[in-house]
Amino acid sequence: MALWIQAQQLQGDALHQMQSLYGQHFPIEVRHYLAQWLEAQPWDAIDLENQQDEFKAKRLLEGLIKELQRKAEHQMGEDGFLLKIKLGHYATQLKSSYDPCPLELVRCVKHILYTEQRLVQEASNASSPGSGPVDGTPQRYQQINQTFEELRVMTQDTENDLRKLQHSQEYFIIQYQESLRIQAQLSSLASLPPAERVQREAGLQSRKSTLEAWLTREANTLQKYRQELAEKHQRTLALLRKQQTVIVDDELIQWKRRQQLAGNGGPSEGGLDILQAWCEKLADMIWQNRQQIRRVEHLTQQLPIPGPTEELLTDLNATVTDIISALVTSTFIIEKQPPQVLKTQTKFSATVRLLVGGKLNVHMNPPQVKATIISEQQAKALLKNENTRNDSSGEILNNNCVMEYHQTTGTLSAHFRTMSLKRIKRSDRRGAESVTEEKFTVLFESQFSVGGNELVFHVKTLSLPVVVIVHGSQDNNATATVLWDNAFSETGRVPFVVPEKVLWPQLCEALNMKYKSEVQSDRGLSEDNLVFLAQKAFSSSSNNPEDYCNMTITWSQFNRESLPGRNFTFWQWFDGVIELMKKHLKSHWNDGAILGFLNKQQAQDMLMSKPNGTFLLRFSDSEIGGITIAWVAENPNKAGERMVWNLMPFTTKDFSIRSLADRISDLNHLLFLYPNQPKEEVFSRYCTPPNSKAVGDGYVKPEIKQVVKVEFSSPNPEPSPGNSFMEHSASPTVNQHHNFTIYPSM
Repeated sequence: MALWIQAQQLQGDALHQMQSLYGQHFPIEVRHYLAQWLEAQPWDAIDLENQQDEFKAKRLLEGLIKELQRKAEHQMGEDGFLLKIKLGHYATQLKSSYDPCPLELVRCVKHILYTEQRLVQEASNASSPGSGPVDGTPQRYQQINQTFEELRVMTQDTENDLRKLQHSQEYFIIQYQESLRIQAQLSSLASLPPAERVQREAGLQSRKSTLEAWLTREANTLQKYRQELAEKHQRTLALLRKQQTVIVDDELIQWKRRQQLAGNGGPSEGGLDILQAWCEKLADMIWQNRQQIRRVEHLTQQLPIPGPTEELLTDLNATVTDIISALVTSTFIIEKQPPQVLKTQTKFSATVRLLVGGKLNVHMNPPQVKATIISEQQAKALLKNENTRNDSSGEILNNNCVMEYHQTTGTLSAHFRTMSLKRIKRSDRRGAESVTEEKFTVLFESQFSVGGNELVFHVKTLSLPVVVIVHGSQDNNATATVLWDNAFSETGRVPFVVPEKVLWPQLCEALNMKYKSEVQSDRGLSEDNLVFLAQKAFSSSSNNPEDYCNMTITWSQFNRESLPGRNFTFWQWFDGVIELMKKHLKSHWNDGAILGFLNKQQAQDMLMSKPNGTFLLRFSDSEIGGITIAWVAENPNKAGERMVWNLMPFTTKDFSIRSLADRISDLNHLLFLYPNQPKEEVFSRYCTPPNSKAVGDGYVKPEIKQVVKVEFSSPNPEPSPGNSFMEHSASPTVNQHHNFTIYPSM
């Protein structure tokens, strides 16, 4: 539906606001009769700050005039005659008004269309809150820009009113001085002869009475002007606060949430430059309104007139100071978080940024930022404004940095490049909590002033939770704590509270995000993969995904309690898979060569229906970071019987000696990758080329090859002579220990 049709259906205050958009500068009749044409023009494509776009604006003005003239020519009948004259008059009027500066026409029309759209949207949301449009990013951005345009117009309007008030007050003071002069003349008449005194006194009294009456009326007018201006400032500040809520409490919080999920492998948070542009616009408009209010205060002090305006101005001053303070403290953010698994005695970096620093000229006296590590309890006390006595929970080296202004990007930031955690002070742990479940945070704080020391700010911001480790062996469990916190923490929480249990689908989303990021693959975890993980986590045998949709998994099940019959947790097993994949098997996963998430029985059921020599790759159930080859072949001990064999799992250590592709190539009884791909098609391009040339001082370089000490009825089961071989035991039922034998070169 066309915007103008919807705008005509507005009611009450919204209709009044819409009608107030029009006047001599742009008659409502022009909007009505050219509605379709106006809404079809590319007003948004013109940058009002770019004088080079004035030519485009000129063409739009000419088009508007032509459309008005064309519309006027087509009017018929008695009513049409009057309308024809009126539209022709509007065409001449608009051309005269905007021909010297066509960009002003664009500004005017953009403001009208933006405001109408906002009013229609608000009315639509109010009438049907459950059926509003999807909150898409472009629409949100458009609404924010519309509000900024409205704020600009309101601020310009109060500026014009303030100048009018100032001129009126200056004239009032001149007339008041004249009144005092007349009074002084009357006082000096006593020295004159009676006849002359009477004659002059009558004239002076008449002038005095007239002037005093005017001063009384004008004082009331000035008071009215002040009252109206204060009320306009109230409305402007209310809209500024609302806009600030959208940008700081919605958009910036969403950015921080995206930053947190990026720690789990989510997409890059992005969008910070847009947020800075919005925050700078807010700061600019807040500061303009603050200066206007201070000028009104000065005028009031210069000419006190009893009334409610003084109290209003006090409230306005407090409100605008509160708004600017909230903006400054909220926009001191961490652009680049410190690592969330933080190892002592290891260098790390972080970057903090003040989004409104450039606009408020904070860089003219560059502030210093200090970094301190504090505990979860200290973070709680800090947010409650309790006295923490400048306590810290450790010592960070190189923890002071001066904020720098970058002219090209317009950013004010501090880059901590060589921080190092020298020591950490741990608190008493609760129950079964381990050191890798204890959370800390890096506190960044600074102090600076704006507006020539008018306002002094002490700003603080906390990093995402960090887990401190002293040895690489703790990294696995620390990562689990970080993943759970990043995935399931709620906005505005008490530091650093997380739910003890979550729905299984929620954890699936977090695991899939982490897996895709670490393996650097677009191929995530399939529904079958997630069912396998659910079976492992819950010790369940159900293959139905819906059975797990409403199940919850606790933190203890995730990474505190060992899996049944194992000496490792669910997360430790999953993290082992991630480490194996990202170090050695990324390419094979991306090719789809690794099914991975299968148990032994599933592999057997899948392979028994396939020809001998068919194999698949699955992750080991019994060993962290292990992958095994399962294949179907004849039972060498019983003719005519087929069975599935499972090779003892390979780990990262094995693949650092010989790659998976080379090992599969070595085993001649492996013919087809499940379901039916010849193994050469899948793995040959990853195999190491044979090396038969002499190297060094005439020596031949030996080769290590994979063999299985079981005879299978498949072609060429034995390796060809002339190479070194590594024997690798296998069993149809259990995984045995490795048996390695290196044969010398022949």
